[in-house]
Amino acid sequence: MSDLTLHSNTESFIGDIKRLVEQGRNAAYGAVNAVMIETYWRIGQRIVEQEQKGKERADYGTQLIEMLSQELTQTYGKGFSGRYLRAFRHFYLVVPDIEIWKSRFPNLTWTHIFKSLRVGNDTAIRWYLETASTEAWSVRILDRNIATQYYERHFQQPQLPSEKPNEEIEKAELLQSPRIAEFLGFRKDDSYSESQLESAIITHLQEFIMEMGRGFAFVGRQQLIRTAAQDYFIDLVFYNIILKCYVLIDLKIGKIRHQDVGQMDMYVRMFDELRGKEGNNPTIGIVLCSETDEDIAKYSILNGNEQLFASKYKLYLPTEEELRREIEQQKELYRLQQSSDCE
Repeated sequence: MSDLTLHSNTESFIGDIKRLVEQGRNAAYGAVNAVMIETYWRIGQRIVEQEQKGKERADYGTQLIEMLSQELTQTYGKGFSGRYLRAFRHFYLVVPDIEIWKSRFPNLTWTHIFKSLRVGNDTAIRWYLETASTEAWSVRILDRNIATQYYERHFQQPQLPSEKPNEEIEKAELLQSPRIAEFLGFRKDDSYSESQLESAIITHLQEFIMEMGRGFAFVGRQQLIRTAAQDYFIDLVFYNIILKCYVLIDLKIGKIRHQDVGQMDMYVRMFDELRGKEGNNPTIGIVLCSETDEDIAKYSILNGNEQLFASKYKLYLPTEEELRREIEQQKELYRLQQSSDCE
């Protein structure tokens, strides 16, 4: 057997093993998701059954959920807040037969359900779930369609066939998969590459800040902060051992909006409450934008910490000019790579 044939056989063998691993992981994820959803549904069912036994007391349901939340949280940790338990209960009431879920919405995750339950109208919730399943909406698409009242517009203001609400959003989501983009014939320099650009800039910023040598230790990327209402993800989280504080960074493609700064203020407040420890200085948040000719950075400094920021924090944080240079450099590199790939 020649070296070329041996190499080809080895590559084929490795490819087969990789496919088996991917298939196994996908099957495991699907199984865990299905079990988790059914567990939540059954918890909701038991809550409703227990409430009906104590229906002579008007406040029984509220007391029951709060008591249950305390017990489950103490035993199993986060994920069983009163809000989540009420969501389990609502899920059961909206879909009273678990077999309906298994047969009609098997491809949706718990996050799809949780997002839909905030609509309030049970008919609309079922419509969103069914449509999300048949149209294979991601959680992001579902979230945006709910926010823009897709259900109300769909039934109250019929549109011409050529007008498809959120078509560009859905296309952008689908094209995040390179295989789908290639199959549809889109080139890499089409307008659906914002997420790739964002990821490239964030990776570059992570490396740049770590190389600055100003006491930064990397904590995590897409760091999760969970509340009773929603899950949030922070692009980059560092801890500065000199300043003894956490530094949160969020990147926005385009200009910084007022609500972006407000969201970072919330992150800083939540981070201090959930993860701050005695002896640490207050957390600092930085919102960055990719438009380098704009005001590139906005800082989140909670009331009372302005003097600390001005006198000490700014000495160790990257300057706006440094950030502007690094972002622009990464954007140019990204453009060159895209142009090279398309030649």
